[in-house]
Amino acid sequence: EFPGSVAIMKLNIAYPVTGANKMIDITDPKILSIFMDKRMSSEVAIDALGEEFTGYVAKIGGGNDKQGFPMKQGVLVPGRVRLLLKEGSSCYRTRKDGERRRKSVRGCIVASDISALSLIITKKGDAEIPGLTDVTIPPPSWPQA
Repeated sequence: EFPGSVAIMKLNIAYPVTGANKMIDITDPKILSIFMDKRMSSEVAIDALGEEFTGYVAKIGGGNDKQGFPMKQGVLVPGRVRLLLKEGSSCYRTRKDGERRRKSVRGCIVASDISALSLIITKKGDAEIPGLTDVTIPPPSWPQA
């Protein structure tokens, strides 16, 4: 990263096989262009992130824009919309029975005003990524209900 520069986007990369995840800040718009105009749950080759990511493919899991509004699957716009959400909807938690509320959510298309993007690695590349594919995090040990 460049000293004194601000991050344009945070990438939270998860590797479900080991249970590990890693947050990286990206400041270069050329690197971020591989995600632009892609939809949630679409798969992207992440070779542009660096040498260690060569051959890796990741699925876009979601994200938040600069004001903190979450991306919602199925809303096919790159900007923000206000939807009437009810119990069971993503991006909303009901407080009473039968409650519905109009909330602002982002569309599922990645645009330049996204501040955090969640990626899930679906295909492993050749090299190991330090702190992501070379460590194994044990599953939680609390009682399973």
